[in-house]
Amino acid sequence: MAHSVIAPRILCIGIPVRDLIFRVETVPARGSKANASHLAEICGGNALNAAIAIARLGGRVFFAGPMGDAGETSSRFILERMEAEAIETTHIVRMPGLTTPVSAIMIEPSGERTLTIYRDPALSKVQLPDADALLADCRAVLVESRCAAFATSLCTEARRRGIAVIVGVDRAMSLQDGLLTAASHLLFASEQVQETAGTADDGEALKRLAALTPAFLAATRGPRGTIWLNEAGELEETPAVPVQAVDTLGAGDVFHGAFTLRLAEGGDVRQALQFAAAAAALKCTRHGGGLAAPQRIEVEEFLSMSPAATLERAPRL
Repeated sequence: MAHSVIAPRILCIGIPVRDLIFRVETVPARGSKANASHLAEICGGNALNAAIAIARLGGRVFFAGPMGDAGETSSRFILERMEAEAIETTHIVRMPGLTTPVSAIMIEPSGERTLTIYRDPALSKVQLPDADALLADCRAVLVESRCAAFATSLCTEARRRGIAVIVGVDRAMSLQDGLLTAASHLLFASEQVQETAGTADDGEALKRLAALTPAFLAATRGPRGTIWLNEAGELEETPAVPVQAVDTLGAGDVFHGAFTLRLAEGGDVRQALQFAAAAAALKCTRHGGGLAAPQRIEVEEFLSMSPAATLERAPRL
């Protein structure tokens, strides 16, 4: 699969998280206890998982967003791992007296995950560095939807400069959310697109949102693939690549990262969606959340071995 000789530089905006992951046979009932068969401590968060995927897939990635006090343990833990993944951390903003988010995650044998997270609301009061510093030599911006409070103005400026802005949506958005119109591409999860648009049908939800934003709109549906609107306003589907999943944690984030990188390399949305589907599928075959994101050569080999029907455009609905 051809891609740029010079790796594109991509900005990821988000709030990093320290993840404690427990493998369990089943999620314990309320008030009960369960033994875990495995414990892992990793870094996470939507944009950070995507950034790891971008770096492993061949992009140059740098990160902006808030982290806790310079003296607290979680932020030091995360920064070490970001640097090990070759993610530039110069533009991370430390927030005195605050705590970097921490989550506890239970993974079942099917790969399904259940989690709880502590995220200090004060982290959203961060002020990002100057737009000129962040957008210089930047080919694309990938932002978590929860970062609208401090990232919308930067994303608007990025679009003014002709830079793609991809928003990974993992919770319902307000119809007045500035990122709806500041984005060039909105990647929802199925549940979130339905809740945002107020309908139980993914396709209808996308069509309703298309009346509010000029952005490309898609909804990911796990093993059912991705549904999206083409330039003519028609619904199309990109199939998922079938795999035996053992850990779905971070799969959507890997999808967002791979999609963003392929776009930044000059691919069209169909190529980006196929590439992202393969990267996310590979991630699901191994434990480790976002740190299980695949390398570029793995994705290209996986695509080359996938049935042709998987890679072709699905019929319009």
